[in-house]
Amino acid sequence: MSKKLVSDLIVDYLERRNVTKLFGLCGHTVIGMLDALSRSKKIEYIGMRHEAIASTAADGYARITHKAAVVMCHLGPGLTNVITGVANASLDSIPMVLIAGDVPSYYYGRHPHQEVNMHADGDQYRMLEPVCKRCWRVDDVEALPYILDKAFRLAESGRPGPVLVDVPMDMFSREMDEDLWARTYKDSHETFRAGISPEAAKAIAKKLVEAENPVLHAGGGILLAQASEELAALAEFLEIPVSRTLAGQGCLSDLHPLMIGQTGFWGLEFTHSLTTNADVILGLGTRFGEADSSSWYQGVTFNPDKTTFLQIDIDPGEIGRNYPVEIGAQGDLKIGLAQILEEVKKICPEGKKRPGLREKIAQAKADFKKSNEAIFNDSRFPMTPQRILRDVKAVIPEDAIIFTDVGWNKNGVAQEFDITIPGTIHHSSGLATMGFGPAAVLGGKVAAPDRIVLNLTGDGGFGINPTVLAAAVEHGIACTWVVMNNSAFGTIAGLETANYQTFFGTKFHTPDGESYTPQWAEVARAYGVESIRCASAEEFQPALEKAIAANKAGKPFLVEAPMENIVVPTPGCWNINDIYSPNELVKEGKLVKKENGQYVAPSHAKSHNA
Repeated sequence: MSKKLVSDLIVDYLERRNVTKLFGLCGHTVIGMLDALSRSKKIEYIGMRHEAIASTAADGYARITHKAAVVMCHLGPGLTNVITGVANASLDSIPMVLIAGDVPSYYYGRHPHQEVNMHADGDQYRMLEPVCKRCWRVDDVEALPYILDKAFRLAESGRPGPVLVDVPMDMFSREMDEDLWARTYKDSHETFRAGISPEAAKAIAKKLVEAENPVLHAGGGILLAQASEELAALAEFLEIPVSRTLAGQGCLSDLHPLMIGQTGFWGLEFTHSLTTNADVILGLGTRFGEADSSSWYQGVTFNPDKTTFLQIDIDPGEIGRNYPVEIGAQGDLKIGLAQILEEVKKICPEGKKRPGLREKIAQAKADFKKSNEAIFNDSRFPMTPQRILRDVKAVIPEDAIIFTDVGWNKNGVAQEFDITIPGTIHHSSGLATMGFGPAAVLGGKVAAPDRIVLNLTGDGGFGINPTVLAAAVEHGIACTWVVMNNSAFGTIAGLETANYQTFFGTKFHTPDGESYTPQWAEVARAYGVESIRCASAEEFQPALEKAIAANKAGKPFLVEAPMENIVVPTPGCWNINDIYSPNELVKEGKLVKKENGQYVAPSHAKSHNA
């Protein structure tokens, strides 16, 4: 039997799984893997300057490929640094396989260099357990082929997410019989998903056909299942309006005549007028999270007194988590929605028409755009965020891929920037990680080299780790960063001033109180990235056009746009406002009824923007 180094066998395995990119950062525990990767003709190693950038770039890559991205990191600070990106992938259900080096297996518990050993010998890999579907420590190299097969299958099946394979560094350098990897040549690389039960499909179809005012509420699960066509087909056949979450943006074109927009704190009043009065809501790939549900205040975004909830999710743990459901079904949404439509056609072969609904939706969209027209066209400087978004929309192609960060570039984009093609907008939804976008855009561009891929970020988010610029130069990643610079952590500044009338700790300034911001365009140039800092609103669009041209020529680019700290409109509620500034309408986080028996949002939740 022929023998090979374990590190070479791992690379061989990854090549057979058609892994072509591996994101990571070096360390003494993974030098053996780096040596093996240096000889690979199929895998490109994309080294980063920080493990959080590596894991977040891998997250961005997996969002485009719909396959598990592979990350490699060192022990100790490598593990502590990589956690943020892994946690972000976990909460947004993004598949990832993390391969981590560890101390030599024969030194467990002796505190070798960089070992964290507080509770048990050789257990530092367990710090990833809260954010991984499974964590394996390799204690015997003969188990490695089994572990890797299980790791990829688990990462990509069911509700996708990250897994960890922790490998003591001595095992990378051991020799192993190739025959022990025989099973990996036979194990399938795909797990077929099941739809929902036939009984559930029939019951849900009956409910939707009989409903007077139904709503389909779509979350990020629609995009993960690539079920946009099936969603559109069901909505159009029964003429049912579709609301969406932040993570669900793009599940159906924002211009679709049945798309009513985002719900929740950063939602739309028109959207809420339909979701609060729905008699049936079918939740699709959403947990009805707090921000999307106005902290679950009754009658603001949803109203369980009026509404019967139905829910389909790949993860049974999410069904009924936040609203009681009359019908809960576990299964793949792409298959499940097709099953429901098939059953609907048996009950109602001609479909349904809801006279005036499309016209009502179109008028509400037109009114909303008109209400924002002046600020979208405003030429003041620093720029309005709305003007920035207007000009971005005018320049980028329709199929451009956008990664946002946190603040206006996420919440405002989700509320006011029309996305028309599924999979062309990516938000950090579950963890809402500042610094997500500038790193994730790297992986997104690597996955889609022929597309325009850009990041909309604030100066706070970009400042988390500007070494993303080095990665772009070193690996020829031709993406664009648009830094919307308001010299503040703008969203938190808005919340703080609304509730406490101060900006303490949220605005950037020097010790003498002068406003301060790094010149990010200058920083980019120092890294070797071409850049422009706009000096007027009129300069922004030509600067972005230059950036797109540079991307097409294979070069990264940064555009810095000084921006006024205008808050995003907040038609919904967020409980934190009531904690910070309670009033007579709220007791213990619940809205109290007025004399007419109606629930109302606290007045400050409408007026205080964040």
